[in-house]
Amino acid sequence: MMPARSPSALPPQPTIHVRNLQRKIRVNVARLQSFAERALRLSLRETPRSGRPGGQPREVFVLLISDRRMAALHLQFLRTAGPTDVITFQHGEIFVSIPTARRNAARFGNSLLGEIQLCIVHGLLHLRGFDDRNEQQALSMRLKQARLWKASGTDFRDSHPTLK
Repeated sequence: MMPARSPSALPPQPTIHVRNLQRKIRVNVARLQSFAERALRLSLRETPRSGRPGGQPREVFVLLISDRRMAALHLQFLRTAGPTDVITFQHGEIFVSIPTARRNAARFGNSLLGEIQLCIVHGLLHLRGFDDRNEQQALSMRLKQARLWKASGTDFRDSHPTLK
C-alpha cells in the first residue's frame, strides 16, 4: 500500500490576479477576480490532446489594458498591426484589451463582463497548452472555452459565435 501524500508534497496551486491598467472603461475587477479564480481551478483539469499540458506558472496575471497598449504588444510579439482582444504569454500574463472586448460584446450580443470572462478563459487554455492555429485546434479550443465559461458561473450565451 502506498503512503498518502502529505499536503506539502502536492504541487502548489497557482494564484491569479486581475489588474485594471486602463482608465477609460469601468470594469468590475472584484467580479472578474472571483470569476478568474474559479476559471483557473477548472482550467487546471484540462489536458491538451497531445497529453502534454503547458507549464503552469505559479502566478497568473490578467492585465486589462487599452487598445493602444494592446496594439503595441500585438505588433511587437505577433508582428500584426492593430489591437486584438487577448494575448497570452506562457510565463503567466494574459492581456485583455477592454475597448476591443467592448466592441466584441456589442457585436456578439454579449455583456462586457461576459466578453472579458471569455478572454480570460481563452488565455487560461493557452496557458494549459491549447492552441488555435489551425481549424481543428480552434474547434477543440472553442468547445473547451464554452464548457469552462459556462462551468465558471458566467452570463453564458450559447449563441456567442466564437463558441460554435
